[in-house]
Order: sequence, then structure tokens, then C-alpha cells
Amino acid sequence: MAKQRMLQFVSVDKQMPEKRAADSRAHDFKEIYGEFADTKATEQASRCSQCGVPYCQSHCPLHNNIPDWLRLTTEGRLQEAYETSQLTNTFPEICGRICPQDRLCEGNCVIEQSGHGTVTIGAVEKYITDTAWEKGWVKPIRPAVERSESVAIIGAGPGGLAAADRLRRAGVQVTVYDRYDRAGGLLTYGIPGFKLEKDIVLRRNKQLEDGGVKFVLNCNVGEDIAFAEIREKHDAVLIATGVYKSRDLQGPGSGAKGIVRAIDYLTASNRKNFGDTVPEYDNGELNAEGRKVVVIGGGDTAMDCVRTAIRQGAESVKCLYRRDRANMPGSQREVQNAEEEGVVFEWLTAPKGFTGDPVSGVMVQRMRLGAPDATGRQRPEVIEGADYVEEADLVIKALGFEPEDLPSLWGEEALEVTRWGTIKADFRSHETAMPGVFAVGDIVRGASLVVWAIRDGREAADAILGRFEAASSVVAAE
Repeated sequence: MAKQRMLQFVSVDKQMPEKRAADSRAHDFKEIYGEFADTKATEQASRCSQCGVPYCQSHCPLHNNIPDWLRLTTEGRLQEAYETSQLTNTFPEICGRICPQDRLCEGNCVIEQSGHGTVTIGAVEKYITDTAWEKGWVKPIRPAVERSESVAIIGAGPGGLAAADRLRRAGVQVTVYDRYDRAGGLLTYGIPGFKLEKDIVLRRNKQLEDGGVKFVLNCNVGEDIAFAEIREKHDAVLIATGVYKSRDLQGPGSGAKGIVRAIDYLTASNRKNFGDTVPEYDNGELNAEGRKVVVIGGGDTAMDCVRTAIRQGAESVKCLYRRDRANMPGSQREVQNAEEEGVVFEWLTAPKGFTGDPVSGVMVQRMRLGAPDATGRQRPEVIEGADYVEEADLVIKALGFEPEDLPSLWGEEALEVTRWGTIKADFRSHETAMPGVFAVGDIVRGASLVVWAIRDGREAADAILGRFEAASSVVAAE
């Protein structure tokens, strides 16, 4: 009887790749997790129970064929594992690093629910694709046939790049317009290197460029080129700008010097790590070195900020969040990593105002959780008479992002938006009310996950190709 390779979760314990010690990793921006060795990846993949109804797959926005590539890894068929992974995910090595697996695939793993500890899906996914790059299994983009149709993609973040990859492989002529000097969007300038080293992103950018995707960088649509002009030049347009307008704080002293936006702070840090000249970092405005830092917010952006401040040499780093740990929207794994590195979390606290200019402190209200709101989450309530001042000389606002007013910025009132300012688009085709104009990612969903943007980009690319095929069929019939 053949030996059972899978279902080893009973005898093999869950094990993550080795994590660098906190006192070591807190001084640089290198990724904190090591790579699985071949034997360890095989061992951990073998813990999969090969469910008939794989909840890991159904809870992945891309519906990755996770049980299949785990089995192929266990059998030593790594190239097939990579090819299976790549079928549904344009950037598996990126998702393996930054997806909140504890809320998605791993959090819904059947053996996790049974108390055996989840399969380390993200770490195996990262290992498979990193190995594929090392072995030369990641093939260049070489369309079998070149097509005449042209697509403009506005925004070089994960949604836009996923669409560019899929369209270019089909032979479509693709031009990507982006406001930054490097492609990647938040993958490049938002997410710190200790979660996603930048050579991983730049490698994918180069693959796209070598495959024929044209990048027009340092280009602000509405200023450097009109949206109408882009429509005239291309057969279809995909809007994938993301959301960059930061939610703001009101209250006494909110305009004081030393209170900064998370996106500005993280972008400056990433630019500095690229070796760029960043005056706002060099003059101390966006540099936490030697400072008492308070970050306001509880999402993944807040976690990126507190952990960046630690690495910049802050004197102290505290995070204020108005709910408790269990209700925090950010990854629990990231909270744990931050605590190991020296971040202090002040749960059930919210800012009321600020003292000093430049800022010298945050006026803090203590909170408690009251009755549930319409979503079922308990609503924070102020505890009267429990206010205090948290000393700080750098305050970072990480309260989330909202869409910019694109119809006004681009002079396109026909571009319909929701009451939240996100673009209205069909949830299947991603086409807007403007014919031939599509929209994906955060600009439609609101601030969300990279993996959702990748899914949207792939779906929109397929819809655009379908539109081209339908037009070709009409021409042929005539």
C-alpha cells in the first residue's frame, strides 16, 4: 500500500519559517521571516488534510487552488506547484508575504478549527514562487499573437499591474500611467521593506516592461494629461488609482506641526531606503529618530507606521486604538510582531485634541465598548473624566483612506461615483457607466486588500478582452 503523503497534521506540528530575533530585526528594513528549506516546505505542506470542500480556497479572494499546490509541493513537483499557483494569482510571491492569511485562507483552514494549527499556506506559497524565480521557471511575457487594440491603465498598483499582465499576455498593447516615479503603487511606496522587500516588486515591474508594457511615470492624470486625451488614444481605459486621500482628525491643535499623514511618512521612509534624496526625512519632519511617536489607528497601515518608527530609532512608540485588541482590524500577527519589537498598544483610547505647536502631546479619551452598531461591532463610548495627555512630538494619523474626487480632478462629470466617492462599476465586468472605461481595486471597493485588487484587475482584463472579441465578431460578420 502506498504511503500516505498528506494528512500529516496529526504527527507534524505547525511551524512557521524562522523569524529573526526582535532585537536584530528592529534595526533594519529586511524581511523578518526566513525561507523554508526544501524539506521543511515539504513537511509543512504535507499537513494539509486535502478537504473535499477546501475552506482555505473558498475564503481566498482569488480562489487559489491551495490544496493542489500543497500536494504538489509534498510530492516534490515544485514547478507544477508554481504553475498551479500562477494560474489564479498574478503575484503569488507578493501575496505569500503580505496577505493577512490569519483572516483569510489560514484562518479558515479546517485543521486550524480542529485545534491542530493551520497549514502555513502563505509561507509555502512564498517558497514556491521564490524557488520558481531562482530556477528560471517564471517565463517572460511573450504573446503568441500581437493585437492592434490598445488599453490605458491609470494606476500602477496591484490591480493595474495584474490587469496589465493578463492583457499583455493576450497580445494587447498596454500603457500604464502613474503619478509616482516607480511602478507598484503602495507595494512600492506604502508597504515597508520588512514586510515586502522592494526587489520583489521591481522584479515584477521589469518582467512587465520587458514583456512590452509601456510605463508613463511621474504623470498626474488631469494635470499632465487629460483623461479625455487618454480615452482618445486607447480602445479601453482601466482606472486603478487606489485611494490616497487620508481620513483626517478634527479637534483642538489638529493643525500643529509634527502631526503627519501615514502615507507621507511611509512614502518618505521607503524613498529613503531606495537611496532617494528626501528633504522631509532629512530635516526630521518625517523621521522618527529620537522622538516620542504616537500612531493613531488600528489597521495594517498603523502597524506599518509603528514598526517603521521603531526601525528609525524612535525613543518610544505607542499606538492608540479606540477598541480592544480582539476588535482591531489589523492582522493579529502584525500586532504580535510590533509588540515583540517594543511597540506599546494603548487599547480603548481615542484622541480628543493635541497640545503644543509643534505638537507636544495627544489629549486622550479613555473608551469602553458599548452596544453593538449596525454591523454588529460594539460601539466605543467615552468614559467621562478619564482623559489624560500622552506625551508625543511626532503624531502619525493612520485612520484609513478615502477616494479622491476623480470626476472633478479629471473634468469628467459622466464618471459616476457612489455616495462614498468610489467609482460605480459593474461587479462582474468592472465597466463603468462610460463605455469602454473600467475601474478596479480600492477606487471601487474603498480601502481593501492587495489580493482583492489583483482579483479585480484579472477580472477586468478578461472583460476588456471579451469586449474586443465581441467587437471583432461584429466586424467579421459585416
